[in-house]
Amino acid sequence: MIDIFKKLFNENKPTEAKEISVESAPPPAPIVSTPSAPVAPKKTVQRKKRTVARPKVEKTPKEYATEKREPYVSVIKVDLDPENIGAGSFELDWNEYFIAKLIKSGYKGTDDSQIVDQWFQDVCRNVVMETFEQYEANNPRPVSGVQKRDIGSGRTEIS
Repeated sequence: MIDIFKKLFNENKPTEAKEISVESAPPPAPIVSTPSAPVAPKKTVQRKKRTVARPKVEKTPKEYATEKREPYVSVIKVDLDPENIGAGSFELDWNEYFIAKLIKSGYKGTDDSQIVDQWFQDVCRNVVMETFEQYEANNPRPVSGVQKRDIGSGRTEIS
């Protein structure tokens, strides 16, 4: 095996050796290296996210209902007359889906406020009727409704 290596290495050697004198040899070419700009290693920079302190704007219940396309109505304010406690007013707030529902239910008017007013009157009327019915149930009247009382001399008092 050593013979095989010797043959391989000897085959690559030139058979004729030429001597070159240093004086007759051309001068070696100068090695020119141009300095390049230094390459900085890549840095992984993690940037901090800038968060702008925005005031959180909370949505109102009306805005939530409107986004969901649901009817919305609310009592904003109740005003009472200090001299006549039985007199007063309500301020209501509603969205367009509430108006659409009222129109589908049969309420009519020239504008939204008339439609809502009709609805609110119906609600108030129903409250009064329920209260009246409860009062009647708790305070029954006589079945005949008419009471007769003999006061003498052929006279009768009817109440």
